[in-house]
Amino acid sequence: MRADGLWHPRLAGLVAGFGHTQTLVVADPGLPVPTGVECVDLVWARNEPRMLPVLAAVLGELVVESATWASEADDPGLLAGLERLLGARTTDRIPHDELKRRVAGARAVVRTGEATPYANVILTAGVPF
Repeated sequence: MRADGLWHPRLAGLVAGFGHTQTLVVADPGLPVPTGVECVDLVWARNEPRMLPVLAAVLGELVVESATWASEADDPGLLAGLERLLGARTTDRIPHDELKRRVAGARAVVRTGEATPYANVILTAGVPF
């Protein structure tokens, strides 16, 4: 057993295997996951687990060079949380329909129970040097 970090076996293994420029999506339960894209489903009830704590846990394990989320996202708590967690990383906002199209190229989607509209972020893996 790990002392800290991600404890979910599949999510920890998945993150450990990421390469530069591969993408991981942290999503709400309504985001469509295309056939062929792995889905790690963490949701057990509405708003459980929340998206921002899951994102924080993933960011603690994965080198992320950039993040993308929907331009329609307007919840002040969600936006403040994204900005706080992503810090100085490059960020981009695109229309939600484009975000859904980009999910098809993701290595995996991590589904949370977040019930806030447009609570989805695409993380692009970086390198630690």
